Amino acid sequence: MNITPIVEVAAGVIIRPDGSFLLTCRPEGKPYEGYWEFPGGKIEDYEAPLHALDRELYEELGIQIIKSDPWITRVFTYSHATVRLHFYRITEWHGEPFGRENQQLSWQLPDAVSVSPLLPANTPILNALMLPPVYAITQASQIGIETSLQQIRQALTHGLRLIQIREKSMQAGFVQDFTEQVTALAHDCKAQVLINSDMTFEQPIRYDGIHLTSAELMSRSTRPQSELGLCGASCHNAEELYHAESLALDFVVLGPVLPTLSHADIAPFGWRKFAALIQNYSLPVYALGGMSLEDRATAWEMGAHGIAIMRGITEFQ
Repeated sequence: MNITPIVEVAAGVIIRPDGSFLLTCRPEGKPYEGYWEFPGGKIEDYEAPLHALDRELYEELGIQIIKSDPWITRVFTYSHATVRLHFYRITEWHGEPFGRENQQLSWQLPDAVSVSPLLPANTPILNALMLPPVYAITQASQIGIETSLQQIRQALTHGLRLIQIREKSMQAGFVQDFTEQVTALAHDCKAQVLINSDMTFEQPIRYDGIHLTSAELMSRSTRPQSELGLCGASCHNAEELYHAESLALDFVVLGPVLPTLSHADIAPFGWRKFAALIQNYSLPVYALGGMSLEDRATAWEMGAHGIAIMRGITEFQ
């Protein structure tokens, strides 16, 4: 039986401070000429992915990487090859990008891409880029509803854009009202609200997606219905990560990374194991457990998309 070899490719998501990223148009003579893609190229046998990306970006765009973080890895089968794309987020570089191969360049925003056609492999990457770097989890049952609403309101004012309502011990009547208030606050700020899959409501609520507990994740053989919007899941080990990947979820949270009061009985596994678990993983991952906003840089260096916080929500100011 012939097995098609996988071509290893390094790709760069070059991001400016305003959140825009660079796409390049494939020049004539290459497969999928005229299609737009993230810049990068084939990893040679002697190269590490980041070394290959630095070389490719200099050859294609005339820039050199200063600051980059590993991100997600996707396998995609085209008509001419199967490629494994190792994506890096690049936030600092030497030089101003220009088309050294006479290719077109365009700076784009994730929710307003205006160039086409795009390479098919890029769709999940654009979806991932629309996920914010911080994912907040509510704790109104512990600190009180009014205090929680005040913290959420302040955080939304200062940039929070993704919230999970997780109030397993709150009475149904109270959780209904709390969820409606949080959703109204969030939607006024163009933020999204996900509901923990353990929660039930007396009446339908307009929300933006669902967050699966690890138990619910492992019990499912298919992703929840698409009309529910975003779908994330809680993971604690490699088996759960693999299953979330097989369901094609939008993201996962993985932890606990650091000691946390909410799970004081569970030993954290630390940054090194966290990085090992998500190496070459295909979904965006939020680091969970003992996180503060100061941990974002470390999380990115370890390959995370961002951080998930509970008590850290008070740091938005």
